[in-house]
Amino acid sequence: MTDDPKSQRPLRKHHDQMLKLVGKSFYNELINYGVDKAAVLSVAGHLLDNVMQHVESHDKEGDYYNRLFTIRDVRDEWAAARRLSLHKVTIAPLDPALVPNIANWLRVPGVRDSFYPRFPESDSALRQALEAATREYFSIYYEKDLAGFIGAENIDTESGHLEMRKLVGDAAMHGKGIGKRATFLFLYYVFVIRKFRKVYLHSFDINIRNLNLNGKFGFELEGVFLEEAKIENTWRDVIRMALSGPTWLELFS
Repeated sequence: MTDDPKSQRPLRKHHDQMLKLVGKSFYNELINYGVDKAAVLSVAGHLLDNVMQHVESHDKEGDYYNRLFTIRDVRDEWAAARRLSLHKVTIAPLDPALVPNIANWLRVPGVRDSFYPRFPESDSALRQALEAATREYFSIYYEKDLAGFIGAENIDTESGHLEMRKLVGDAAMHGKGIGKRATFLFLYYVFVIRKFRKVYLHSFDINIRNLNLNGKFGFELEGVFLEEAKIENTWRDVIRMALSGPTWLELFS
C-alpha cells in the first residue's frame, strides 16, 4: 500500500534530493548573474511573496504552447513527401550532404560540450554516427533555409522509447522559436506517425530555464546522475527528463 509511511520514505527522500539540487542550481545561477550573496536572502523573500500571491489554479503546462499551436496545426506531408511543417518550420530526413554544416556547428566549444555524450568531431565519423541503425535524424528548415537538426538516439522499437537531441546551429536563426516548433514536429513524428511510447532527453546540471521549457511540452524530471560527465576538468551533473505519448497527445490534441 502506498499509504504506508515506510513505503513512502524512499520517494520522499528522492523528492527532497531533487529540490535540494534545484535549489543549489538556482543559487549558483543567481551568483553567476552577479547577485550579491547577501541579496540572495532578499530573492528568497520575493519567492515567498509570489507563493503567497499565486492563488489561482495552475494550468497544465501544455496550455502555454496550446496558445501557439496544436496537433491540428501540423502540415503532415509525410506519406507523400516525407516532411512535416509548422508555422514556417519544416523537418525532413537529414540529407547526408548537410553533414559538413552540422560538423561546423558542433566544433564550436560551447555547442560541442552541451551534448552528452559528445558527437564525433570528424565529418566522416559524424556521418557514420548519424546514419546508424539506432538513430534517425532530420534537418530543420526555416522557410527554405537550413537552421539545425533534430533526431533520435538509442531507438528501441521493442520498448517504444528513444532519446531526443536537437540543435539550432545557425546563430542568425536564434530567437525565432524555431527550436520549439521543430521539437513539436519531432514529437508529432514520434507519437503520431511512429506511435512510440516515450521520449527522453539528457542535459547538464539542473538548468531552471531548460526544465521550464521542456516542462511546457509535458516533459517531467525523471532522474539526476550526480557528477556523471567531466567537461573541461569539471564534473557536471546530468539530468534526464521524459515524456510519454499519452501525456503529449492529451496536452496538444
